[in-house]
Amino acid sequence: MPAQIIDGAAIAEQIRQEVAQQAIAFAERAGMPPGLRVVLVGDNPASVSYVRGKTRAAEEVSMNSDTIRLPTITPEEDVLEIIQSLNADRNVHGILVQLPLPEHIDERHILNAVSADKDVDGLHPLNVGKLMRGEPYLLPCTPSGVVEMLLRSGQAPEGKHVVVCGRSNLVGKPLAAMLLLRGHGGNATVTVCHTGTKDLPYFTHQADILVAAMGRANSITADMVKAGSVVIDVGINRVDDVSRKSGYRLVGDVDYDAVAEVAGAITPVPGGVGPMTIAMLLQNTVKAAEVQLGSKD
Repeated sequence: MPAQIIDGAAIAEQIRQEVAQQAIAFAERAGMPPGLRVVLVGDNPASVSYVRGKTRAAEEVSMNSDTIRLPTITPEEDVLEIIQSLNADRNVHGILVQLPLPEHIDERHILNAVSADKDVDGLHPLNVGKLMRGEPYLLPCTPSGVVEMLLRSGQAPEGKHVVVCGRSNLVGKPLAAMLLLRGHGGNATVTVCHTGTKDLPYFTHQADILVAAMGRANSITADMVKAGSVVIDVGINRVDDVSRKSGYRLVGDVDYDAVAEVAGAITPVPGGVGPMTIAMLLQNTVKAAEVQLGSKD
C-alpha cells in the first residue's frame, strides 16, 4: 500500500493562518506590526528567490517586512554596521541574514552579530546553547518545521527511534537536540548518521522515523527503509531534466517513488519540508516580537 503523503504545504498554511491572527493581536497591543528584516548580500539567484518568498509570506500574515539588498562586494564591516542598526531598531523584531554569504565575509561573524532576541533563524550561539541546555527560545526553522510536521500529521516522535541522516549545524544537529528534549515534540531515541557512518542501511532499517538531510539526491533508497516507517525528506536538489522548460527539476535526498511503496508515510519534494521552514520563520518572528514587547512593558 502506498505511503500516506505528509502535505507540508497544507500544514504550513495552517500555521500561517495562526501566525496571522497572532500578528494582528500583537499589532493591536503594541501599536505596530511585527517587523522582519532580511539582509541579502549579493545576487545569487536561489537566494533572491528564497528572500522574495519569505518577505511575501511575511506580508501576507500582516507583518512589516523589508529586504536590505547589498552588492556582492560589500565589505564585512558594512554588513556588521547594518546589523547593529537593526539590533537597535525598536520596530524590527526579527533579523534574518540570507545564506550563503560571499566568500570574503565570515559567516560566523555576521550570524553572531545578530541580537539573540531577534535571531529568527535560531542560529545565534546563545539560542543554540539554550536548545542544548533544554531551554529552547528561537529554534532553527527547518528542524522545528520537521518536528511540527510530525506532530500535526499524527506522527509524534515520543518513544520512537528517529534516525537523522546528516549532521549539519542548520538541520541535523539541532533536529537531534529538539527530538531529545523532554516534553511535547521530544522524548525520542535519536541516532545521527553522517559521512563517517559505516553500513548506513543498518541504522536506517532501525528507524521508526527516518530523516534525510544529506544534501545528495536520491541517497535513501527503498532497500534502506523499514516497512511502515515515516520518512521525512529535507533535501532539495536540482537534477537535469530536458523535459522541463527550466532544464531541471527538484528532488529530495530520498528516492521518492520507490520509498513511497515501502514507507508508511512520506514527505514530497517540493511541498514537504520547504513550506514548513518559511512558516516557522514567521512563527519565530511573532514570538520574538511578543518577547521584546514584554521586556519593554
